[in-house]
Amino acid sequence: MRERTQLEQQIASLNALQTEMEDCVDLIEMGEEEGDDAIVQEAETTLFGLKERCAKRELESLLSGEADSNDCYLQVNAGAGGTEAQDWAEMLLRMYTRWCDATGYKVEWLEESAGEEAGLKSATITIKGHNAYGWLKHESGVHRLVRISPYDSADRRHTSFSSIWVSPVIDDTIDVDIQEKDLKIDTYRASGAGGQHVNKTDSAIRITHIPTNTVVQCQNDRSQHKNRATAMSMLRARLYELELQKREAEKNALEETKTDIGWGHQIRSYVLQPYQMVKDLRTGVEKGNAQAVLDGDIQDYLEASLAHRLDQRDRP
Repeated sequence: MRERTQLEQQIASLNALQTEMEDCVDLIEMGEEEGDDAIVQEAETTLFGLKERCAKRELESLLSGEADSNDCYLQVNAGAGGTEAQDWAEMLLRMYTRWCDATGYKVEWLEESAGEEAGLKSATITIKGHNAYGWLKHESGVHRLVRISPYDSADRRHTSFSSIWVSPVIDDTIDVDIQEKDLKIDTYRASGAGGQHVNKTDSAIRITHIPTNTVVQCQNDRSQHKNRATAMSMLRARLYELELQKREAEKNALEETKTDIGWGHQIRSYVLQPYQMVKDLRTGVEKGNAQAVLDGDIQDYLEASLAHRLDQRDRP
C-alpha cells in the first residue's frame, strides 16, 4: 500500500505538470492572437518555472533503488589527528543536520562519543523522511578539511579527516540472516556531553559482527533492551548496505575509504584557508562559499553524486 500510494502521488504530480504546461501553451497562443504581450510574458515566465520543476522531478525519478525511499542511519567517525579531527567530525554532523532542517527531514540522535577536548570521536543519527537514504547514500567516504587550526597557538594550517557512513533503515520485509554466534555484544556507560542522551547506568550497547568486523552502538535510551533492539536494527541495515554495495561491484573501494581515514581516500575537500572552496573529487562540483556548505547547503553535491553514480552504473 505504501508503494502504491507513492506511485499514485508521482503519477498525479506528472499529470499536474502536463496540465499546467498545456494551459501555458494555450495562454501563449491566445495572447499572440489577441496581441496581448502581458499574457504571453506571464505564461512564458510560468513555463520557465515549470521547466525547473520538471528537472527536479526527473532527478527524483533516479531515486529508484531498493531502499532509496527509506529512512537512513548516518554515522560520523573522526580520523587520526586528535582534537582537530574530532572537531571536524562535529562540524560534519552539524552540516548534515542543517541540511535535514532545511529539507524537512527529522533527526533522531542514537549515540555519541565525545572528544577529549572538543568535538566528537563518533556519533550516529537516524534521518527520517521519504528518500532520505536515496539522497545521502553516496555521502559515505572520507571528508577532508583544510583550515587554520583554532587549537594551534601558532595559527598553523592543518588538514583533518573524518568519515561518513550511510546505511538504510530496513523493515521486516527484507531478510538479513544474522547468526548469534557471529556477534560480540558489549554494554557500557554512555559518555556524551550531558543531557537526555547520557545514561547513568551501563545501558549503552555495542554490537560487533565478527565476520565483517562491522560495529554499531546505541545509547539513545535508558533501557538496555531498547538500545539493543535499535543496535540490531542498525546492524541489519549496515549488513544490507554491504550487500547492496557488492551488487554494484563497489564494495572494495568503499571498504578502502572506510578503513583508512586519511590521504588519498577522500571524496570531498573543504578548504577554509588560504581560500574558500568545497570540491567533490568524484563529480568535480565545487563551490566558493564554504561556510554556506558547512551550514547545510549540500543539495548540489547530492544531486551531482546521484546522477554521476547512475551514469557510471549504466555505462557498458
